[in-house]
Amino acid sequence: MVTLTIDNKQVSVPAGTTILDAARAVDIHIPTLCYLREINEVASCRVCAVEVEGVDKLATACNTLVEEGMVVHTNTQRVRLTRKTNVELILSQHVDHCVTCVRSGNCSLQALSKAMNIQSVPFRKEATERPWDPALPILRDSSKCIKCLRCVSVCDRVQSLGVWEVTGSGAHTTVRIRGGLRMNEASCALCGQCVVHCPVGALRERDDTETVFSALSDPTKEVVFQIAPAVRAAWGESLGLSPEQATEKRLAAAVRALGVKHVFDTTFSADLTILEESSEFVERLSHPESSKLPQFTSCCPGWVRFVRTEYPELAGHLSTAKSPQQMFGAIAKSYYAQKLGKSAKDIFCVSVMPCVAKKYEAATPEVSDVADQDVDVVLTTRELDRMLRAMQINVAALPEEDFDSPLGRGSGAGVIFGVTGGVMEAALRTAYWKLTGSNPPADAFQDIRGQKPWREASFSIGETTLRLAVASGLGSARALMDALRAGQVSYDFVEVMACPGGCSGGGGQPIHDGEDHAAQRGQRLYALDQESPIRFSHENPTIQTLYQEYLGHPLSETAHHLLHTDQRKWTL
Repeated sequence: MVTLTIDNKQVSVPAGTTILDAARAVDIHIPTLCYLREINEVASCRVCAVEVEGVDKLATACNTLVEEGMVVHTNTQRVRLTRKTNVELILSQHVDHCVTCVRSGNCSLQALSKAMNIQSVPFRKEATERPWDPALPILRDSSKCIKCLRCVSVCDRVQSLGVWEVTGSGAHTTVRIRGGLRMNEASCALCGQCVVHCPVGALRERDDTETVFSALSDPTKEVVFQIAPAVRAAWGESLGLSPEQATEKRLAAAVRALGVKHVFDTTFSADLTILEESSEFVERLSHPESSKLPQFTSCCPGWVRFVRTEYPELAGHLSTAKSPQQMFGAIAKSYYAQKLGKSAKDIFCVSVMPCVAKKYEAATPEVSDVADQDVDVVLTTRELDRMLRAMQINVAALPEEDFDSPLGRGSGAGVIFGVTGGVMEAALRTAYWKLTGSNPPADAFQDIRGQKPWREASFSIGETTLRLAVASGLGSARALMDALRAGQVSYDFVEVMACPGGCSGGGGQPIHDGEDHAAQRGQRLYALDQESPIRFSHENPTIQTLYQEYLGHPLSETAHHLLHTDQRKWTL
């Protein structure tokens, strides 16, 4: 242990601890801006400056290690003025049109400036604007970039993609796409983790809210909403709702308050995905000599893009089952349209997703089979919250309402799609039933749960032993794929989610700067699964009716046409 004094408080911490963590151990606040624990500890902003007795230069608390007998002062006049000057210099290269910024009210730079009582900037403004394609799912405003390097570090160290790079030095430092490429030329998964970890509004998702508002005001359009499982665990966070208030039934009521007539739960099509994907898995197991094992899950478009760009020779291992979002769009514009007496062109399908890459997926021509786009618009959880605020809806006062029928009923298995390992667990529940004719205990496969980035498990179903792997985050996925490619590991079934923690930690979820809420959101989804009266996808009566009335059976010709795709042909 190392003992030091911080602001007249004595503290003992393990060797290797930073001044920042030592200060936090005794409830002393040191401001940070660029810092992300174990991801970005480069002190580029120098806002965490502190004074160490006996040292001429100020130290950066986020990456300076404690020493025995060290005496630290965190709030002297010299420290305060230095921090203020550093923030003023950052502001001099940042376009501060806060009123129109999507991050206003949830911006670390804005909060820090207010805390430091900065009312004007004494330096000449030198913000740089660079062109960016406004049609892309992820938008970058270089005039707001504060060169904190978080996007660079997250993409390199967590997602292993290296999309961003730093060029120049000093006042001429800038962040750009590596190699000077354009965004649509880079091997970007569009996961949105750079957006979630940007402390300001330099990175954001494309805003499609006005397109949806226009559709809602168009009398010729039958607007249909679907809401993803992970959204229910997060949608109330930025609206000030407690978890007890932010129920899925209040969420359904909130969407109806926007003027939406048809509000459905994507857990319905998650169950549909399970029926198709587990049937495909059982089929591959039955013909190992001609099948590509392991089978990879395919519901995460960020993961699909990753496989296509980084491991194209393994793309044939992806399940051909479409994601729940795309299955819903296909069924909404065929089966449901017929029930309404409408044609596909009359249905305007909106998805609310915890994901930025879903915007890409919906616009990919090869994934739509009923219309030009089976899903017309994808909104992130953040965009939905902005729509609710724009309509001045007091969501806390809304009574709870059920989702609509017949596409609004899902199982607990469908709910856990939103957490890492959930797709695997849901698929195994139904695969077990298909292989044995009986249900396993609903929680029989919970050994694959957890937040460890790469997890392995083996389960026996009858006389078959399945070797399984789950990866969360593309850095972990790369390690797994490299091991597969090298023949170091062997699996039958692999689930990968591009975002750490799965969809619960998706790039479209509410932003809590420097905090990771994926695990607690995931626990909420597991609790909902436990509470569900139906915990197996194949026991969902609305899914059974859909097959009886329209699809025939899993992997039927109709199901193949509407519910399957060849990701190897997707436009990237």
